[in-house]
Amino acid sequence: MKLNYKRTILVGFAFFLISAFWQAYDATIPVILTNKFGMSQTWSGVIMALDNILAVFMLPIFGALSDKCVKAKTGKRTPFITIGATIAAVALVCLSFVDNAQLNRISDVSAIDDPAALSAIYDQQADTELVTPDGERFVLQDKFPNKETFTSITSKIELDSGDIITNPDYTNYVAPARQACAAVATAAEPTTLIIFVVLLLAVLIAMSIFRSPAVALMPDVTIKPLRSKANAVINLMGTAGGILVLVLGIIFATSNVQNSMMSYTVYYGVIAAIMLGALLIFRLTVREPQWAAEMEQTSKELGIEENDKSENKQTRKLTKSERGSLLLILASIALWYIGYNAVTSKYSLYAGRVLDMDYNTTLLIAQGAAIISYLPAGIIASKVGRKKTILAGVVMLASAFAIASFLRAGSSVLLMNILFALAGIGWATINVNSFPMVVEMCSGGDIGKYTGYYYTASMAAQIVTPVLSGWLMDATGKMTVLFPYAAVFAGLAFVTMFFVKHGDAKPEAKKGLEALDVDD
Repeated sequence: MKLNYKRTILVGFAFFLISAFWQAYDATIPVILTNKFGMSQTWSGVIMALDNILAVFMLPIFGALSDKCVKAKTGKRTPFITIGATIAAVALVCLSFVDNAQLNRISDVSAIDDPAALSAIYDQQADTELVTPDGERFVLQDKFPNKETFTSITSKIELDSGDIITNPDYTNYVAPARQACAAVATAAEPTTLIIFVVLLLAVLIAMSIFRSPAVALMPDVTIKPLRSKANAVINLMGTAGGILVLVLGIIFATSNVQNSMMSYTVYYGVIAAIMLGALLIFRLTVREPQWAAEMEQTSKELGIEENDKSENKQTRKLTKSERGSLLLILASIALWYIGYNAVTSKYSLYAGRVLDMDYNTTLLIAQGAAIISYLPAGIIASKVGRKKTILAGVVMLASAFAIASFLRAGSSVLLMNILFALAGIGWATINVNSFPMVVEMCSGGDIGKYTGYYYTASMAAQIVTPVLSGWLMDATGKMTVLFPYAAVFAGLAFVTMFFVKHGDAKPEAKKGLEALDVDD
């Protein structure tokens, strides 16, 4: 039996819309918080950790609730996906209106390249000690003794060759001063920030409702030995959603310095439309109850499921060795997410302030490398094992981050793109096989619960890492600690993963698959 790629792709539309949302969220929310509300990296990290704090508690709950939702006509997972995705898409658009309100409040300093705005910034921050992205502390009046010199700075300069680059003085001095002005305005009247955070919580709660059910649907309809391949397809769909949003980021020029104070209403509206479109395709094509019943019947015929108890309630206790492996897998997941999420949550700022690069293009290359790696990673794992494949991916990820630590503005763009491609391949290799290793050890009635375990580990890591990485940047005064930080935690994940003993396809399952054609 071959993997039903058509069904898996259709199931993957749920993950497609999830990834589209998070790509837009991770790229724009940190920019809004720092540029428009004037938050420090530490407090921005705290806000960015909110989704993960909620997820630690809510994803296991909703995963377990969906396990028990056996009487719904549309299936156990589909109702959660429908409700959560709809609320999230609508709330995301509403979030942009609050962002616009804050932008209007700081309109006197938000205009890019406007001498009047630069003059207002100078008047407000001339005597304030500020910090450049590289950690240099300065007083604006010391750097620019007169206002005319300061207001002559623009965000772009044209070279003799005709190329347009960002003025480093603008990045180093105007951007921090503008951020400080935004912080003063927010402190004077915090109502807009409070509304923004409350609405942000509503968006994040909606996403928490359906993330575990959406991911648990794949193993619901796929027999165990084919789950690495199926997870490759699911991740490919998710990456496609991320790539689409990155392309939109290039079209909307969200990473341009000139658009650092842009309105996101149209951009968020398009993202919401993509989410709802993917949900519509999912609802029109996925037959969850039928496909899940067929998977269960096939598993019984092949002797793959050890326990066959009544009404989707089959459970199995783990042995002591299996519990140890599960804990090590979850620890590994937490560690590589600590490293990886630090980069994804801060890179949109890092690229502009340290590298002077377009973050959309770089991330697009990483996503492109990942999308062509998912299927090969699943196939390789079926040959050499999931654990060995994951270890290879961790080595690639840690190496890419370690080398990227040495790059600065003016460094080779080609080298940075190669490193992000390597990171994309490594991350794809890890992601394809880590989730199947977790659910390999459970039975059909516990898939939602074990999916919750998987996300608890990843989200707990993502609670810690935006705050910790942001604190390190503020404490050292340097954003350049980002990639060394990520490389260290990826390296630690290699250590914990090395000692895992369970989670590859079970020997007893292989015996029952002698008649199966698992090749592509």
